[in-house]
Amino acid sequence: MRRSLAPSQVAKRTRGEDDEDWTVLGLVGPYRKPLTQLRTEPNVGGGGSSCTGGEQHERFIQSILSKPFKVPIANYTGPLGVRALGLKRAGVRRALHDPFGDGALVLYEPPILSAHDLIRADKERLPVHVVVDPQLTRVLRPHQREGVRFLWECVTGRRIPGSYGCIMADEMGLGKTLQCIALVWTLLRQGPDAKPEIEKAIVVSPSSLVRNWYNEVGKWLGARVTPLAIDGGSKDEIDKRLTSFINQRSLRAPTPILIISYETFRLHANVLHKGKVGLIICDEGHRLKNSENQTYHALNAMSAQRRVLISGTPIQNDLLEYFSLVHFVNAGILGTAQEFKRRFEMPILKGRDADASEKDRHAGEEKLKELIAIVNRCLIRRTSDILSKYLPEKIEQVVCCRLTALQSSLYRHFLRQANPIDKLQDGKMGVSSLSSITSLKKLCNHPALVYDKCVEGESGFQGALDLFPSGYNPKTLETHLSGKMLVLDYILAITKSTTNDKVVLVSNYTQTLDLFERLFRARCYLYVRLDGTMSIKKRAKVVERFNDPTNPEFIFMLSSKAGGCGLNLIGANRLVMFDPDWNPANDEQAMARVWRDGQKKTCYIYRLLSTGTIEEKILQRQAHKKALSSCVVDEEQDVERHFSLGELRELFTLNEETASDTHDKFKCRRCVNGREVRPPADTDCNSDLSQDQVLKLSWDTAVSFVFHQCSHINERQTSVILSVV
Repeated sequence: MRRSLAPSQVAKRTRGEDDEDWTVLGLVGPYRKPLTQLRTEPNVGGGGSSCTGGEQHERFIQSILSKPFKVPIANYTGPLGVRALGLKRAGVRRALHDPFGDGALVLYEPPILSAHDLIRADKERLPVHVVVDPQLTRVLRPHQREGVRFLWECVTGRRIPGSYGCIMADEMGLGKTLQCIALVWTLLRQGPDAKPEIEKAIVVSPSSLVRNWYNEVGKWLGARVTPLAIDGGSKDEIDKRLTSFINQRSLRAPTPILIISYETFRLHANVLHKGKVGLIICDEGHRLKNSENQTYHALNAMSAQRRVLISGTPIQNDLLEYFSLVHFVNAGILGTAQEFKRRFEMPILKGRDADASEKDRHAGEEKLKELIAIVNRCLIRRTSDILSKYLPEKIEQVVCCRLTALQSSLYRHFLRQANPIDKLQDGKMGVSSLSSITSLKKLCNHPALVYDKCVEGESGFQGALDLFPSGYNPKTLETHLSGKMLVLDYILAITKSTTNDKVVLVSNYTQTLDLFERLFRARCYLYVRLDGTMSIKKRAKVVERFNDPTNPEFIFMLSSKAGGCGLNLIGANRLVMFDPDWNPANDEQAMARVWRDGQKKTCYIYRLLSTGTIEEKILQRQAHKKALSSCVVDEEQDVERHFSLGELRELFTLNEETASDTHDKFKCRRCVNGREVRPPADTDCNSDLSQDQVLKLSWDTAVSFVFHQCSHINERQTSVILSVV
């Protein structure tokens, strides 16, 4: 029978009846004495032997209560009170953030244990929830929450066992940067084992975006982390800073995020290769499409198991480039390059050729499905259609502009003299063919761009000087000599006089930007210009100034090569693409500068093409590449096979009888009469232009045809050009 510890009962026991085994409950160390000894010791509690039994008992109790409480658990450092006696133990793991809070984004949830298993489990080794920082969670949109979860599952090996990489292929404007920042911060701070998953991370980006990444990290994480941004400086200085970064060992490293340009990384890769990082992010990752270049090898040699590649355009030209990107993040899941070419690329391209047999088409579709099934485990792709929920309407129009009489004469003269068709070798373009393409593209912009060639009598332009009007002065811009320049002049004048909108004007050639400057000075338009000669630091200031609605600049001139990606130009809501690029990704990047987060006004995109010329052929080539990308990346199953790879000869032809060679080539099924100059009343292939008074007023200048697409139209566009360009 259990003995009572009450003092009255203990006093009844005889000394030596194992009294030494009973101690005061909760007392350890110097207080470990038998109760009978405490009661019989003289002067307990400060009294003398003359005390009565009741007084002695009272003082004895008071002496116990006056002692400070000491937890009967060795080395316990937790809070006092009831929780210290068992509800909270030293070392018990807890999630960094509350997984049950409102809107919490939980990336990992530990398995639920039964009460029996919980008792037997080692509480100090139980996994905990991984929860995205609430300060980030509250700004993440639904598709961004999904993206962060996907990224985390990939880089922690939960989607593909043994593989720790992925591709974020969201289209422009969907917040890829914010999603990656949320991933990095989560990995740096927590994990299922209640400790950070990584110590350091590297972000590699084009030099023009290094400062943008630095600003974005500061915007979303504030003073909680200090990134190290490097793009330029002396070799010794950069080496010293990189060495300091790579040698950090603490989980609380002072600068856990390095932001560096591709060029600087390649030049200083030997320093970074000496250490190890937990995660590497490659922004504008399509730069790694060529697995043979030095940048690819430098990054691939980096000791970084977790890899994220960001690219809104993972397929730019061909499937082998696509393989290079997938292989970089998850080596081996598509085999070697030779195996991929034999297993996927050849049958897919063969099946997509316009002249493919039904058997080849079926075989190509099967291989395409197989490729998609493999890659989709490590690739996430959302289109800009999502933005229609958050952004105002975007109206995109492909505007075909007639050549002027001078342009037509020079175009025909060049084709006769240079005869570029005969210089095509086995369906491939050589150096002379590429030179001919450049000459024709410049001629489509304005005859002034080829005037010097005519003066010097270069190949194809011998005797062409006589075609220019007498007294022609190349230093004076004559707008009426170019169809596209004439349309541009009208668009700008009407926009300036009827709206308070700003305009972004993009071209592939700095010489064309020079012509624009002459036009703007003649019209007294205020403008800014950004090309490759402008420093990165100055670019940020120019963009910030232009976006301020109180500043008077009307036009932002942009070289597509220098500012086609990363720039936020939401101060403007109209954008003119003056000439097309062979790579559709470059045009898409440039066009995405105005329709992005923060834009409040309806956006108008004008893509100007010279009717019946090489520019329409470039557009058709873009459509072919976009169709390939749509099938592999966007999984569209009904994109038409509308372009034969053997039609290079048609590049060097001029069709002066058409309103749109592209419209004729794609055999649009919606038009009753596609050759009408004004839009037919019973078709929407040509825009009725009612939504854009600017272009409507410009129609009678030199416009021959317009393709129209609106971002907020719900029904699927059936015209090929609208669905893939």
